[in-house]
Amino acid sequence: MEARIQDLLPVEYFHVVFTLPAQVADIAYQNKAVVYDLLFKASSQTLLTIAADPKHLGAKIGMTSVLHTWGSAMTHHPHVHVIVPGGGLTNCGRWNTCRPGFFLPVKVLSRLFRRLFLEGLTKLHKAGKLAFFGDLSRLFDPDTFAAYLAPLRKTEWVVYAKPPFGGPKAVLAYLSRYTHRIAISNHRLVSSDADTVAFKWKDYRIKRGERMKVMRLPTGEFIRRFLIHVLPSGFHRIRHTGYLANGIRRDRVKKIRGLLNTKLELDLVQNEEPRTVSDESAMHRICPKCGDVMIVIETFIRGQNPKARAPPWEDTE
Repeated sequence: MEARIQDLLPVEYFHVVFTLPAQVADIAYQNKAVVYDLLFKASSQTLLTIAADPKHLGAKIGMTSVLHTWGSAMTHHPHVHVIVPGGGLTNCGRWNTCRPGFFLPVKVLSRLFRRLFLEGLTKLHKAGKLAFFGDLSRLFDPDTFAAYLAPLRKTEWVVYAKPPFGGPKAVLAYLSRYTHRIAISNHRLVSSDADTVAFKWKDYRIKRGERMKVMRLPTGEFIRRFLIHVLPSGFHRIRHTGYLANGIRRDRVKKIRGLLNTKLELDLVQNEEPRTVSDESAMHRICPKCGDVMIVIETFIRGQNPKARAPPWEDTE
């Protein structure tokens, strides 16, 4: 995290999510390395292209992309989380800041992402770099493959822009939690034996009321769902693009700080301060006992004794 602290800028940060449709996710499942790589390239190129357009930001941006391949129920659900500073460098070397609270239009992003991804997928097929098994074996045929993709060219692809982060500290907190997350964490496990595994999952189809449920799977199925999220050997699930690319990041960040004529405090870890409401909203935790969002009852700095005491922990059995 020390390296990421050095890269933070005193600007608004945005969070954009690019998700593959189920039909494409099926192809990705059988071609993880090439399709996940295409997902990274298509999503980053989409953001770079739209941001560079004078109708929008008119500048070159930087971003950090993190690949997740799972949904809450551990099913195959490939998507990329992209963290983007709210501004970029123009061709004449100036800094352009985006509008407060707004980065880029998601519909424009969605349609360009759809086109770039499908073009890339078609090129992979023509180059013979896609493998197909089982029910997808028929897609070896070029005409069948084209017919399979045709409906996807007319549907809306999910590109979701989340609310801006509550400042650089919240960005750092997000990266520290999510960059190395796996398909399921220990706190979601409820019980296990030789036959079944039970775990909490969130049903996003429910818009109101309790969304946390308990799913019980045969042990073999639970292990299968966990293993489908193991990435190919050597595959990088965190990538930096634009002015945050590894080769130029240090010089570009230094230049941008000079253009902003301000200095970011780099002692985020050494000199912690009480978190603000916006920071807390970005750093909330899920209760391992009930699965609900925990409510902040007190904030205190390192070394200070809290006034409130946690209730006694009950046996989960």
